[in-house]
Amino acid sequence: GTEKNILENINLTIHPGEKLAVVGLNGAGKTTILRILAGLTTPDFGIIKVQDSIWFSSKDKINIPPQKREIGFVFQDYALFPNMSIEENLLFALPKRGDKKHIEELLEIVELQNFRKVKPSMLSGGQQQRVALIRALVRNPKILLLDEPLSALDGVIKESIKDRIKVIAKEYNLTTIIVTHDPEEALTLSDHVLILNEGGISQYGRPNEIIHNPK
Repeated sequence: GTEKNILENINLTIHPGEKLAVVGLNGAGKTTILRILAGLTTPDFGIIKVQDSIWFSSKDKINIPPQKREIGFVFQDYALFPNMSIEENLLFALPKRGDKKHIEELLEIVELQNFRKVKPSMLSGGQQQRVALIRALVRNPKILLLDEPLSALDGVIKESIKDRIKVIAKEYNLTTIIVTHDPEEALTLSDHVLILNEGGISQYGRPNEIIHNPK
């Protein structure tokens, strides 16, 4: 079959420390945006510029590898190593000369300091999600990418993780991009919401603009 182009004419500026939610139906290209930013998918053309450095430019043939991109990525299925303890999962993500104190701080923020020796399978879904979240922060990224971070969680746990995401984003001044299919999640977690439709931007604005003036 012929592949249709997804994500045409996406042109967006995100300010440092801003939280952007990307919403759309399945197949709208939400996760692809995260993968392109992370360097896991290479676009055919375009440019990605983060502050003063160019991460990708089709014109200038620049494509910075994922590990040099200063991003933290939290996948939908957490992707924790099952045979390692929580602490080992976090140490694995720590850069060579990284400070272990940073891991300690992060464990405290998500209240998992008593679980460091435990393996992921012994944790609840919400606890695993918190580990995945802080593992993405061990390298002090500039940008945090969250792919459906709350989809496997329910009710109270969802709210608690939402609060954690807000606290962490603020404390570390992270630019955060959250992909979700849940409009309520998008509106409560972000400063701006981007609605994708058929691979293009169908609406972009602050949550209250979108609530009062939906396209």
